[in-house]
Amino acid sequence: MYTATLLCNPARPVLEPALIESLRNAWGGDEAVWLALGVAAEFPLKQMPDNRWDVWEDLQGMGVDLVIQPSAGRRKKMLLADMDSTMIQQECIDELAEEAGVGARVKDITARAMNGELDFEGALTERVGLLKGLPETVITKVLEERITLMPGGKQLLATMKVDGAYAALVSGGFTAFTARVAEVLGFDENRANTLLTEDGKLTGAAGRPILGREAKVEALEQISSRLGIAEADVIAVGDGANDLGMLKRAGAGVALHAKPSVAAECDIRINHGDLTALLYIQGYAQDEIKD
Repeated sequence: MYTATLLCNPARPVLEPALIESLRNAWGGDEAVWLALGVAAEFPLKQMPDNRWDVWEDLQGMGVDLVIQPSAGRRKKMLLADMDSTMIQQECIDELAEEAGVGARVKDITARAMNGELDFEGALTERVGLLKGLPETVITKVLEERITLMPGGKQLLATMKVDGAYAALVSGGFTAFTARVAEVLGFDENRANTLLTEDGKLTGAAGRPILGREAKVEALEQISSRLGIAEADVIAVGDGANDLGMLKRAGAGVALHAKPSVAAECDIRINHGDLTALLYIQGYAQDEIKD
């Protein structure tokens, strides 16, 4: 059995009953259930529809995301999340670069790296090098003035943790940022790269080894093994090429507002919903979601 979930941006509830019923009838689905009126609904299916991606494409133009996955084991025991452009709305290194006066150059490198066009470690090393001499105090300034949480993140963490799940933040960014974000959102642990400093200024280097794509896969393996759960019990979320390894290994790998080349390799693509979408695709209803 499969479950089809349709959802949209909670800030713009555009999901209509007629659309749900039309699709349910076309695919021979059982009775639909509203998880959040106007925002998310689901219905069971006996088999995966042949025209799944054609319908997905049509729904994208309506501002609606479609996810179809096996019904069994949808509720996960662990959340493994990227940070930049996933749990927060910015790329931390881009914001530091703005303060250093090299914003445009660094943003271009970041975009190409996240799209898989550049080697992640080389791109990170180059970008960090451009920050050399920046006062360490700028990190706090960026955290306080430039970083904003992705909508739905607090609800995602609170709801899954009440249900007994473990949450790990694994970023190709920096511990100076993941520590704060993890604390605010309630992650159980965080892993990231380290910005090296000397005499109160950034040295232009990052600590080794660089945490990239393989380190995220290792985090999935290590943490799930430590918890005694299967990788199938993990829901992972990210947006960049360095997230693909963990997204493909996890039981549910969610490409959230991801780069096109990344989304193309994932079965679960959320382009319109916020982080509460990760709850809806697990079958949580609005009245189960915690703040």
